Amino acid sequence: MSFRTIHCNHNQMKTKEFFIYLNLAFLFRKTFTIFALGILLLGGSAMVNNARAGVTLMRDMSAGDQGALSALTPRFAEDSVECSRNWSVYDEHYKHGDIGYAYEAWKYLFEYCPELTINIYVHGIPIVKFQYDNETDPEKKQEWLDLLMKVYDQRIEHFGREGYVLGRKAVTLYQLQPDATEALYEMTSRSLELMGDNAESPVLQIHFLSAARLVDAGVLETEKLVEIFSEVMETIDFNLAQDPEDKGYYQNTRSTILTLFKPYGTCENLTTIFERRFNENPDNTALMTQIAQMLDQAGCLDSELYFRVTERLYQIEPDAGKAALLGRLETKRENYENAIEYLQQAANLYEGNGSTQQDNLFRTYWQMADMSYRQLELPSKAREYALKAHEAKPTDGRPLVLIGEMYVASASYCGSDEFAKKAVYWAAVDQFAEAARVAEDPDVKEKAQQLADAYREYFPNNEEIFFYGHTVGATYRVNCWINETTVIRAR
Repeated sequence: MSFRTIHCNHNQMKTKEFFIYLNLAFLFRKTFTIFALGILLLGGSAMVNNARAGVTLMRDMSAGDQGALSALTPRFAEDSVECSRNWSVYDEHYKHGDIGYAYEAWKYLFEYCPELTINIYVHGIPIVKFQYDNETDPEKKQEWLDLLMKVYDQRIEHFGREGYVLGRKAVTLYQLQPDATEALYEMTSRSLELMGDNAESPVLQIHFLSAARLVDAGVLETEKLVEIFSEVMETIDFNLAQDPEDKGYYQNTRSTILTLFKPYGTCENLTTIFERRFNENPDNTALMTQIAQMLDQAGCLDSELYFRVTERLYQIEPDAGKAALLGRLETKRENYENAIEYLQQAANLYEGNGSTQQDNLFRTYWQMADMSYRQLELPSKAREYALKAHEAKPTDGRPLVLIGEMYVASASYCGSDEFAKKAVYWAAVDQFAEAARVAEDPDVKEKAQQLADAYREYFPNNEEIFFYGHTVGATYRVNCWINETTVIRAR
């Protein structure tokens, strides 16, 4: 007995419910014959109830791309028996890896049963790509590629998720036809617009690459590429911050895009693009933050624009980090007094934040000490900053080494006679010895100990100490800017 005969003999069943039940039987790999006999044994009302239960089951199984059926009820072609038959044929071939043999049955579903199951499109990609890969005629190969693109389009039409599917479509097109630049740019632009921060890393990479090619072709302006770079990097950084399982993919994409952007993101280009915007919107913090990030990524920290933007951001929203950055920038510009002012502001802000900022406080005072001594030649001020650095981090040792070195450098002019000049080395060795005692870093400890040993050789001998009327072990006041009390020792 044919299925059409069954349908005619049981006209009390609604056509739609009958075919849903029929389809459900195929889902569980029932044969037409067994299913037909089952229908004959069912009563009318029971048949309807079972069909409705089948609909519920189908709905429960439809979530995600891996669901066997589409959400809600699939839309069948006029000949639903053919839909079910071809579904069974293609599914069996596909399941056993016979992708080439699955094509004809799949094609029927694609053309006549487009909403039967999302797997028509999920499986359709490898099925059509198999035909593409095995085609040698260039014209026919292009036809297979066109069909492949149509699979993505029809999936969007019937199952939605446009942003996600367009991204996958772009990846496939780039793999098979990487020179389709304009099409790739359009696809990825729309995909990123819809996906936002959820965009996949290959789509971000293809989008930027296609945009760069369009700039080279004169279709896009460099300024547009800079905007795209900023947007893409923002999405990448967002995903890196989320620490997803595929974090490595975004990191690789970030490195690739930075490399691709380098020829376009010169300091000259970025300054030309952003200087006008900054001058027109000097209070737009979002714009200034973007400019600062772009110039930072491009290595343009020495540019005047970077300094102006950072300075303006600090004026609007003062914080220790910006003050410290301005201090470093002024140092590079050799404006050392201005640098000290900014670093002192940073230190004040760090001190206001308590113990959590001790490392930053140390680094800031350490910069101030080194700069005051080496660039500004103000040893007394340098010692003041060095002692503050030592107070912030007593186990570092370097600030004390610096003070000792400054004392040594002053020995030639601190003191009215040879004995007073040699007395400076007592104060210097005191600093080196204390640095060696407290330093946790073995390299700092070793250096401090070596300096202490070396400069003990510059102590006066016993005869000199006696000649100048002093006694070993007594206290001695070292004058000059040093102005410290130490202990008399002989070499």
